[in-house]
Amino acid sequence: MKYAFSRHYSPLISLGVPIVVGQIGNIVLGFADTLMVGHHSMEELAAASFVNTMFMLFVIFAMGFSYGLTPLVGYSHGRGETAAIGATVRAGLVGSTLLAVLLLVVLSGLYFGLHLLGQPDELLPLMRPYLLVNMVSLPFVCWMNTFKQFFDAVGDTKTPMVVLVGGNVVNIAGNWLLIYGVGPFPELGLLGAGISTLVSRVGMAAAFALLFFFSPRCSAYSEGFRAGGLDRHLLWRVNALGWPLALQMGMESAAFSLSAILVGWIGTTALAAHQVMLTVSQLFYMVYYGMGAAVAVRVSYFRGQGDLSAARATASAGFRIILVIACVVAVPIFLLRGQLSLWFTDSGEVCALVAQTVIPLMAYQFGDGLQCTFANALRGMAHVKPMMYIAFFSYFIVSLPLGWFLGIRLGYGLVGVWWAFPVCLTCAGVLYRMAFERRLREG
Repeated sequence: MKYAFSRHYSPLISLGVPIVVGQIGNIVLGFADTLMVGHHSMEELAAASFVNTMFMLFVIFAMGFSYGLTPLVGYSHGRGETAAIGATVRAGLVGSTLLAVLLLVVLSGLYFGLHLLGQPDELLPLMRPYLLVNMVSLPFVCWMNTFKQFFDAVGDTKTPMVVLVGGNVVNIAGNWLLIYGVGPFPELGLLGAGISTLVSRVGMAAAFALLFFFSPRCSAYSEGFRAGGLDRHLLWRVNALGWPLALQMGMESAAFSLSAILVGWIGTTALAAHQVMLTVSQLFYMVYYGMGAAVAVRVSYFRGQGDLSAARATASAGFRIILVIACVVAVPIFLLRGQLSLWFTDSGEVCALVAQTVIPLMAYQFGDGLQCTFANALRGMAHVKPMMYIAFFSYFIVSLPLGWFLGIRLGYGLVGVWWAFPVCLTCAGVLYRMAFERRLREG
């Protein structure tokens, strides 16, 4: 037991905790935006709900693409190939730039077609400028993701933690100044929250770039980055791993993001409650993501060393850690379910709806932890193609139709939409684990 802890649990915790802290910082960012906007007006909270939910689909897609770097960098790190790591980062930045251009084209279609999605007419003038500011920030999100995956994959998870927390401090300060119009700053409401987020994302991307190129501890990697031209084969590898992961995470996010369209059909109150629930649910997801990312790093490292039994043990240890975290986080959320929405809005209707929706949120934590662990284990093994098909089945064939059936067809509203999530997440988790075990048997 002592050997297992020092061999698997302790490294996972050491790698995962800084990632968790950094990701909780992202939750604080979303929490601060939602809380401050909600107290400015409920209409702005509802508008933020729809835009943030839809835009997060693109952010998650971009994040998934950057995850393709982890198995490549982790494999090279396990073999001590620093020059190859620098070349991989270069290819990753080129790939993420091309991805950002493509996503902006798609987002432009969303921007001009907002009025076709059946959302309340009174919210459209609030949604459009907020979405536009978020679109400007997207390339910086893509570049930031690339550098973050590099630092995580070489085992330096503390640097991203510091950068992310610093960016959140900037965002919260900007919110206070621009949402409410403090001092000489204009009162911009929801648009002010978007501008503040843009500034923080630009700052975080710049901080990562400066650390990579000018920090002494990254000198060997930055030299590899500068050496030679772009390796087209490596760029192909980045895309071959990144696109399946982007599609997998994009489809998972779509189970939540596209549900906002269903919720918008129900009404403004349901949209406001949906935004509160998404903010709360992200707390679980980002904590799981921290440990899941540590699983991917350790599995890719052991893959580089050819030790598949250690890769299996790492994944199992990661799932146990995530289950413990789920139990710890779930208790206060459940006990405070009647007060959660009061942090964001004083609407009694929203409060009652949030309290009901917490129940399906609790129900899906096992499945969410399972799918997060073994999706990352597959990522660490660079075995990503099956993840696309599993995600498509679980989130498009199971989740969205079931959410429509329960929430719209049977009339259970927001709670019905959310009851689809325990089913689809557990389905995905079981299938990811089966694919991981099959990959290990194949060697």
